[in-house]
Amino acid sequence: MLREPYLATVTHSNYSSIRTYNETGFTDYRHLLREYAGAYRAASKEAGRIMIENLQDQTARTGLALAGWRPRKDDTAAQAVEWWNWDWESAQTPETSSFVFGLASENITFQQFGSRNELVIDPRGYSAIINGEASTFLYSENGDPRMDPRVRLQTQVTEIEYSDKGVTIRNSDNSCVEAAYAICTFSLGVLQNDAVNFRPALPGWKQTAIHKYTMGTYTKIFMQFEEMFWPNDTQFFLYASPTTRGYFPVFQSLSMEGFLPGSNILFVTVVDAEAYRVERQSDAETQAEILDVLRQMFPDKHIPEPKAFFYPRWSEVPWAYGSYSNWPVGTTLEIHQNLRANVQRLWFAGEATSSAYFGFAHGAWYEGKEVGEHVAALLQGRCVTLQGKKACGERRHYEVLHGTTPLEAYNAINGWPMSSVEL
Repeated sequence: MLREPYLATVTHSNYSSIRTYNETGFTDYRHLLREYAGAYRAASKEAGRIMIENLQDQTARTGLALAGWRPRKDDTAAQAVEWWNWDWESAQTPETSSFVFGLASENITFQQFGSRNELVIDPRGYSAIINGEASTFLYSENGDPRMDPRVRLQTQVTEIEYSDKGVTIRNSDNSCVEAAYAICTFSLGVLQNDAVNFRPALPGWKQTAIHKYTMGTYTKIFMQFEEMFWPNDTQFFLYASPTTRGYFPVFQSLSMEGFLPGSNILFVTVVDAEAYRVERQSDAETQAEILDVLRQMFPDKHIPEPKAFFYPRWSEVPWAYGSYSNWPVGTTLEIHQNLRANVQRLWFAGEATSSAYFGFAHGAWYEGKEVGEHVAALLQGRCVTLQGKKACGERRHYEVLHGTTPLEAYNAINGWPMSSVEL
């Protein structure tokens, strides 16, 4: 959808092309992938029922367990398979993720846009899409929309002052921009880390929504070797650590037809606690740990030092503070609407504000498009039409979000000390 007008090159990621390993080398536990898939199908149906009948959300751990997927902590192969299926997508664990919305977001995306996963291998990266879209409305010099004088690159926003009259944005270079409206697309991580000062402070309902959600970190670690030592007919290599769940669990080869043949590039992905850990240690320490894992996986091969080694540290980047958002258990559309809602003339957009596509690039695109239409309509004194329904003025927000347990239910019958309510 996003790439087609701008021809960003992609290759199909074939998740069936996988070999499985542990600390002894190749060990075939692919049957667990099939077991998880069966439980996931059952869990998806139950998550849909919970949503339709407006029942209480659960953790993804609970939902998967009730669907029959109950891996023991000491079953390292099952833990690796679960990481491959859940953590690799959400960048967080089933224990910390919403069952209903975690499954709903993934199901909506893949049902709407198809089941194929594509890896962008365009040397221009995602900038091909961004520059292509920008070129439709920005002045472009030699095909580069960044040359438009209205675009301010390498400019750090430090303060946003907003009211019902307009917005003033102040930057670290002492420049400022005044506008009738502004659209804030800071990541959830930036908002949570108080990287920008809002004047006045954002209202309580907005701050609660910002800190309700979690910002995941998804770290890909790239290595280039002089030659391949891994099988050349397989895309993915799943490793089950004997001690630590999510410890360099998934390696992917780029030295294959359709990707970057002959590149001898292999990369491994870590998320959540393991991502934070490797981001806070040196490249040399991380490289040594990975090589130790690879030597366990391929004990009959000589594993040399890579000639190139690189990985980003997303949780430390001040304009990101993470990779993408995730929904915790107990989330509702009402509190998420508070994340989406504008505060006077300051509007918000980004992947985190997308209820259906959070965590995906197309979620950010859809939200930016919709908010842009809202602001354009306000400037022109008209309404917008969203999925056939007319929307006028500001986005709705909820000042008060009620729980599901009324005060009278806090009693001895339900195991609650009576004096607690009186306190």
